[in-house]
Amino acid sequence: MTFTFSDDTNRDSLATTAVPDEPVSPAANKEGEVVADEDERVYPGEGEEAIKRDETDEFPDGGLRAWLVVVGGVCITFASFGFVNAWGVFQDYYETTLLPDVSPSTIAWIGSIQYSLTFLPGLFTGRLFDLGYFHLPLGISSAVLVVSAFLVAECKEYWHFVLAQGIVVGLGSGWVFGPTMAVVSHWWHKKRSMAFGIVAIGSSLGGTVLPIAVSKLLPLVGFPWTMRIIGFILLGATGFANLVMKRRLPPVNVKGGLVNPAAFKNITYTLYTAATCVTFLGLYTALTYFNVSAQQPGISPSLAPYIVSIANAASTFGRLSSGLLADGMGPVNVLIPFTALAAVTTYVWPYCTTTASIVVIAVIYGFASGAYVGLMGAPLAEMGLLTDMGRRMGMTLSIAAFFALTGPPISGAIYDMYGSFHPVGWYAGSMVIASCVLLIASKYAATRSLFAKY
Repeated sequence: MTFTFSDDTNRDSLATTAVPDEPVSPAANKEGEVVADEDERVYPGEGEEAIKRDETDEFPDGGLRAWLVVVGGVCITFASFGFVNAWGVFQDYYETTLLPDVSPSTIAWIGSIQYSLTFLPGLFTGRLFDLGYFHLPLGISSAVLVVSAFLVAECKEYWHFVLAQGIVVGLGSGWVFGPTMAVVSHWWHKKRSMAFGIVAIGSSLGGTVLPIAVSKLLPLVGFPWTMRIIGFILLGATGFANLVMKRRLPPVNVKGGLVNPAAFKNITYTLYTAATCVTFLGLYTALTYFNVSAQQPGISPSLAPYIVSIANAASTFGRLSSGLLADGMGPVNVLIPFTALAAVTTYVWPYCTTTASIVVIAVIYGFASGAYVGLMGAPLAEMGLLTDMGRRMGMTLSIAAFFALTGPPISGAIYDMYGSFHPVGWYAGSMVIASCVLLIASKYAATRSLFAKY
């Protein structure tokens, strides 16, 4: 049996059609395409009830309620990914003040655990979302995220930070982030990439505002009260999101349990998942070590604490522009050049020895890398039914979590070994280039062309 891919005119999405190599008694789907196995009529492992509703549903693609969901999503990504993206300022502060006797690579494990756990719960949150559970998990995880900031304020030892900032912040972020991306897809289809891009702006805003707030507050009120103020900011953001975000569609009885192994029959999905995993080995290395690497002769000491904020501010424009471009060009077509540019800046970053050069690289890196988080979910939304999107996205994110866990510590270990960020840049940049190759392979598997919209 061979697999070919065709466009569904009702959904403008990827469809998988099984074409038998030898004559059998074929069936036809609603578009008249010949298929051999009803379980693989459109998407591997997904049933008739889900297929029927997914093909006939009309999406609002706008209106007050849809835009409120987007604004709520911005608040969630601000409080979750934005807080996690602010890690660079904490890495710097812990190395120089709170944990001076702990190696940079060991401290980096705290940030890596955060990154990893932001994705790891996706398998559970995605399946719960598909089954109809949204507000209760969102409310509980929002409370956990807020409480975690107050717990970090009381930390004294390294293992305290691992538990409170690594594990609790990471789990809280992961349990709010996963269902947020899924619920946005209930309200948007033709402009889905744009909606994802706008929602992802929240992480840029958080990654810009929170590091600046931390840097300004630390000398004024000290570390404990700095974290308590951050906690109140997270409370406001998550509280508003819980009020305005809601599902639009009721759950459908999609067959299978927590995992849908049949989804990996779609080689496009498998390659895209692999690309996501490899990306996380290198994409956030520069963001983790920007502030640390900026503390050298030739770079203004007063600027060093703000490099992460500069990169995150630039990512705002990357996420918005990539989302707007993706609706016309296809999300993968936009991800490939943006991610390649992020790889180039990762190669160049360790060689920046002046204030001007580090600022320029931070801006370009932020702009390019911002597209990845903004558009990461858009291709996954089109690789199967909307009714199974939570589980499909959750599988990808949960697998990628293990790679996000190891990426920055590997970079830290390389720095400890060589005492320079030059080999770190080569390692991280090469990982991101490898992810671009996998993205191209995923696109080719879907379209059999390097130039088609996808």
